[in-house]
Amino acid sequence: MRFAPATTHRTAVTLMWALALTAIGLLLFILGFILWHGLPHVTWTFLSQSPRLMGEEGGVLPMIVGTLCVTVLALLIAAPLGVAAAIYLTEYTRESRLTSVIRFGADCLAGIPSIIFGLFGFVFFVITLGLGLCIVSGALTLTLMVLPTIIRTSEEAIRAVPRSYREVSYGLGSSRWQMVTRVVLKSAMPGIGTGIVLAMGRCIAETAATMLTVGSALQFPTSAFDSTRTLALHFYILSREGLSMANAYATASVLIVAMLAINMVSRWLMSRYTARVR
Repeated sequence: MRFAPATTHRTAVTLMWALALTAIGLLLFILGFILWHGLPHVTWTFLSQSPRLMGEEGGVLPMIVGTLCVTVLALLIAAPLGVAAAIYLTEYTRESRLTSVIRFGADCLAGIPSIIFGLFGFVFFVITLGLGLCIVSGALTLTLMVLPTIIRTSEEAIRAVPRSYREVSYGLGSSRWQMVTRVVLKSAMPGIGTGIVLAMGRCIAETAATMLTVGSALQFPTSAFDSTRTLALHFYILSREGLSMANAYATASVLIVAMLAINMVSRWLMSRYTARVR
């Protein structure tokens, strides 16, 4: 039995809408469930105090600071390296076996489980280099994790810039470096920023790698070589050991609200930048 093209089209569209709404509904249900149980416990005291009794009481201020330190340091290292590698692959080299190997390696690294990165960071940075469990060890490990994401997203954003932009820039007497920095990067900045935001989200939400490299100390970090605990790891420990489910839900709510705020602000900044460039 054969269906008419119009019937097949309507059926496919209906099925796609149903699947999309199901996925969105599940996401909203999970977020709503966590926020419903966690937001009532998110108070100024919870955000501004240190944990007590292994996290059973108190707040998450050291975890907020530790998460910010690890994430910012990792992005400060990974973003320039990733964007520079993308520029090299797109503007300073031709398609060859070397570029294919680099892209294949980046894709393979992007698919490696985070626990493998954590084990490597523990063996290499913590033990071999003698850095110990600290913010620097965690940031270097997270750099290796998010570098493939930044490279590939930046490369695709740069490739999406029309070739006519480059030709006009050359025609006006620009050097290759001037063309890249003043024309290509300006046009590709929204896509590059999206990759950096995705990398930031992975850094903030990472648990296994930070547990093996940053540690799980509850004290307030005073230097880059201090051990600390991230919000994601704190939530994991609280929920796994059953110390305080109220604080666990509250910590998860802080993570969700922070990620939503970061994405909204980033989207607003990118839209403003795009409108100004145009």
